[in-house]
Amino acid sequence: MKNIKLNNNTFSQFSQQASIPQYDRSKVKTGIVHVGIGGFHRAHEAFYTDQLLHKEALENWGICGVALLDFDTKIYNTLQEQDGLYTLIVKELDGSHTRHIIGSIVECLFAPENPKQVIEKMASEEVKIISLTITEGGYNYNEATKQFDFTNPLIIHDLENPQAPKTIFGYLTQALKLRKERGLKGITIQSCDNIQGNGHMTQNMLLSYVAEAAPELVDWIDNNVSFPNAMVDRITPVTAPEDISYLKETTGIDDAWPVVCEPFKQWVIEDNFIAGRPAWEKVGAQFVEDVVPYEKMKLSLLNAGHSVIGLLGALVGYNTIDEAINNTNIRTFLNHYMDVEVTPTLGDLEGINLHDYKQSLLERFGNINIKDQIDRICSETSAKFPIFILPTINNQLANKGAIELAAFVTAAWAIYSFGEDEKGNPLAIKDALKTTLQSKAIEAQTKPVIFLEIDSVFGDLNTNSTFVNSYTKAYKDIQNKGVEACVITLNNKYDKTKA
Repeated sequence: MKNIKLNNNTFSQFSQQASIPQYDRSKVKTGIVHVGIGGFHRAHEAFYTDQLLHKEALENWGICGVALLDFDTKIYNTLQEQDGLYTLIVKELDGSHTRHIIGSIVECLFAPENPKQVIEKMASEEVKIISLTITEGGYNYNEATKQFDFTNPLIIHDLENPQAPKTIFGYLTQALKLRKERGLKGITIQSCDNIQGNGHMTQNMLLSYVAEAAPELVDWIDNNVSFPNAMVDRITPVTAPEDISYLKETTGIDDAWPVVCEPFKQWVIEDNFIAGRPAWEKVGAQFVEDVVPYEKMKLSLLNAGHSVIGLLGALVGYNTIDEAINNTNIRTFLNHYMDVEVTPTLGDLEGINLHDYKQSLLERFGNINIKDQIDRICSETSAKFPIFILPTINNQLANKGAIELAAFVTAAWAIYSFGEDEKGNPLAIKDALKTTLQSKAIEAQTKPVIFLEIDSVFGDLNTNSTFVNSYTKAYKDIQNKGVEACVITLNNKYDKTKA
């Protein structure tokens, strides 16, 4: 089969191999600037927007994708060469693939190459929404102090070099200053990251920075910028070379960076858009007054569940999430964790069958076609743990509930951070705090509690004797018996409790 490079001139040739844009992309103007054009954005917001473009004339709601970091050079170059087009490969539970060529990204900008161009685009009158997928760590939030981290060297750089920023906060501040100076109407800044209260987080962190960088802008932001909270969900593993090759071999589509994802998708959004929005509800998004119950459920079950499987699975020696969850012992452990320790923290969830939701997670994690890499799931755990797992621990401690299973997972992370699985194979630690984690992990081998002294991650958890005792026991048990033997013991204990 002849391979044809995907771009504006060729995509119409693939109508038999994939769904393709049925709208005139040349007429679609940018109304959304999105920062962070990785796999998740392209499987989620860009997909919803593409589907909506098929339903109605949305000529003012195209997406300008911004690559913010030097690290993003490859994705920027790829999308530029492909005119913003890419293939979304949905890996169905039955093993089949559904393919969509997505056309909603109509512009791409590379921030390190031309910061002023990005600032001008964000400040342009036609842009009504700036959306973000900058990962949990991108919000520059210190878990210990509960404050914006002004010690970050990149933040220091932005304060000293406002016209050549490196962080999202520097870019947003300069863009909003221009909007104010030009007398433009308000704008919505919309987080699409896995953070509880992500709109509030974005607002608080931005205002903290602005109060230092441009205090005269604070009141204008309060009156002219909205920050809707949202819950987002779609498992989107890193694209593997095999995915690219398979796409070429089966369809002839030469796409340098397709996106793979599961069929499930969810987007629950607070309807708080000061300058208007696309009607995403027409393609499956849900607009609500209060996102909190939905996002808490998702973060503490799905996202935490991912971390639980990833950390335990990595130590046992698995490479992918489906391998780990299809180990009956690990699957049962996760079931107990969700039932015994997470569910009591969730309260009433109107309209949601929690049992069915938890079972659906086990099915999704077990999708053998997704092959979500464990090292991706375990990456940046220092940013994920305070958001996904720590709130459950703190809630349970406050209410004298069970924390044994969460303490076990924490101990597994401490041992994981040493950098080897139980067979002595190296683990790829990908984390902004890698040096600190490995240093504490080495010390923890003789005094386990030392790992809990990373206050930017754990806060004051190391002062809680109930948790410390449970964590220390778990750490020593894993050292002596190995993860799987310990998991079996815990499962037997909780199986009897349920019986």
